[in-house]
Amino acid sequence: MPQDATDLPELLISYYGDDLTGSTDVMEALELGGVPTVLFTALPDEALLRRFAHCRAIGLAGTSRSQTPAWMDEHLAPAFTWLKSLGAALCHYKVCSTFDSSPGIGNIGRAIEIGRRVFAQASMPVLVGAPQLKRYTAFGNLFAGFRGETFRIDRHPVMSRHPVTPMHEADLLRHLSAQTALRGGLVDIAQLAMPSRSGIVDRVCADTEMFLLDVDSAETQRLAGAEIWRLREACRFVAGSSGVEYALLAAWQAAGIAPARQGSFSAGAADRIAVVSGSVSPTTERQIRHAIANGFTGVPLDPVALISESAEKAAADALADGNETLAQGRSVILYTALGTSADRGAEIDRQPGARHELARMLGRILKGLVSANGLGRAVIVGGDTSSHALGELGIEALTIRMPLAQSPGSPLCVAHSREPAVHGLEIALKGGQIGTDGYFSCIRAGKNE
Repeated sequence: MPQDATDLPELLISYYGDDLTGSTDVMEALELGGVPTVLFTALPDEALLRRFAHCRAIGLAGTSRSQTPAWMDEHLAPAFTWLKSLGAALCHYKVCSTFDSSPGIGNIGRAIEIGRRVFAQASMPVLVGAPQLKRYTAFGNLFAGFRGETFRIDRHPVMSRHPVTPMHEADLLRHLSAQTALRGGLVDIAQLAMPSRSGIVDRVCADTEMFLLDVDSAETQRLAGAEIWRLREACRFVAGSSGVEYALLAAWQAAGIAPARQGSFSAGAADRIAVVSGSVSPTTERQIRHAIANGFTGVPLDPVALISESAEKAAADALADGNETLAQGRSVILYTALGTSADRGAEIDRQPGARHELARMLGRILKGLVSANGLGRAVIVGGDTSSHALGELGIEALTIRMPLAQSPGSPLCVAHSREPAVHGLEIALKGGQIGTDGYFSCIRAGKNE
């Protein structure tokens, strides 16, 4: 276990991300808000931690979104204990802004229970709305944007059909009631607008074991952030999406704690990049088709073959195809599906642990492409895919290279590693439903869309 970082400068926030893409989403929000941030992929030793002593936010990327409650019982308490030891003003359990979870997989209620025990905290604030990501909560119900429209989450064209944790309930407290027996409460948008909001928040906090704060606009986000910051001594641990950071940034900026970064962001163009995708999202399907129409070469992969007895041969064939394309000076996308119609999840799930193994195989393929071709930039697509694939690359920490202010949620990062072929790699970790159609071209060009 790493030692306590008692001599680090004062930290504003520490956080645990329930998957890789969500973890970089938080890092992007903080960096855009002028808060230097580092994301570790595992508990760091003291030497690695000290390399980032200038940071005012420290994250730990996890995989709990795709794990069972038994896994959480074993792994989350040590992670939360380490985060607590850092002494940050607040600690955040970061979940996806679509809140997709179930009693058996990615149980957010169980994570809240564990966090309450570690922090000896009576009640847990929960904040999910993030207008920057087109996520809104109103009277406890979650809404999310998709292709210019806003849907209640249980009617969302993607999240209501998620292959592992489809969302069938928009009332988030009802959704959580299937995952935990903790007593819940709500501070809604009407209450946040009242002059007596702080008294209302205090009463709800005193009467509950977890409570949701609505966010449906910039104004309610500011007010909710101010309340979480005000409660930081009594409620040091908070759960929710990157909306937590966006809300806190408004409070920090008002107090002069964290002035927003100024100017545009650009990483410069890469001559070629490699992408591996395990996503079945229709958003990713459009992005892949757009990229192929704009100079990328697409290489379809058989996901079942990659977890079969012939997996090594299938991976070697994929690597050979990718190397051939890159040797021609072209960017390549290797993908396991083009949209929901190509989803082979039912076949994959016949083998226990196969989804995680498939993601790890994609990570090995990407590492081979990076090492063989001296690539400086790459992308992994899929929230669960990214979490398990990145572990194969030997990356210990990530920092921000280029936030995507116009398409937030999946920034370009810099990898820190003991492996020379990987150290300094610019890598983006994209959630399946995140980004515009031109996302891959934007990453290749190294500039915001």
